[in-house]
Amino acid sequence: MRIQRLGHAMYVLKSNMEKNYLIDPFFDLNPGFPPQLNTSDFYQSIDCVFLTHGHFDHTSGLSKLVESKPDIMIVAQYELALILLQQGIKNVFPINFGGSVSFEDVSVTMVQAKHTSSYGETQGTPVYAGESAGYVFDFKNDYTLYHTGDTALMLDMKLIQDVYQPDIAILSSSGHFTMGPKEAAYAVKHLLNVKYVIPSHTFPTMETAASPDSLTRLLQAFPVVDFMVDKDNELKELLKEYKKTDVIPLSYGEERAFEQEK
Repeated sequence: MRIQRLGHAMYVLKSNMEKNYLIDPFFDLNPGFPPQLNTSDFYQSIDCVFLTHGHFDHTSGLSKLVESKPDIMIVAQYELALILLQQGIKNVFPINFGGSVSFEDVSVTMVQAKHTSSYGETQGTPVYAGESAGYVFDFKNDYTLYHTGDTALMLDMKLIQDVYQPDIAILSSSGHFTMGPKEAAYAVKHLLNVKYVIPSHTFPTMETAASPDSLTRLLQAFPVVDFMVDKDNELKELLKEYKKTDVIPLSYGEERAFEQEK
């Protein structure tokens, strides 16, 4: 499988069957999203979208996806799914914690996360959008991946590891709105048993941003973003002596292949 980081908590998981599964679309104002991917061809290449919760930095890109591919499948937690259906988005698949959706190459299970969820907060009064979630992607004849979603440190992560046995974790570690590097390092050492961990929910510096202009505009609109800049390296430093798990900070736009040992 291949994993491409598109900034903040947005990733594309690319299966061996050449299917593209996108998590948490956030394009405009996302300094990690490469501008050259802002094309109809890219949006049409996505086979299914998974939403962890309703906040704008995880859902605001839906409009571009639906405009380019009106029948694109969107998987979301029940309350958020109902909001999207009421807005006229057609191919929304509601599930809830413990529920799964299966495709030819992967089975995806929604799991719990400790975070809030609202929708439309940048357009007006926020609408309650159920609870936040994470997902476990069990790829056939390949790795199992756990995207934690936005979450605080929680003991349930040990339960998720025991039941689903993920090999790779995309782990929130930005602090401020999710757990920070200290808590994420604890999760890796004491709650998870993964081979690779990819830091998530962080923001780039001006030097590492795929779109420095977007970072400038985002910081002007949401100054708190500055508290979540360059946290990937903090997690890597905290785990530098921990040999059981490799910390893989993906640069913005970078795609990496993860191949199982024969």
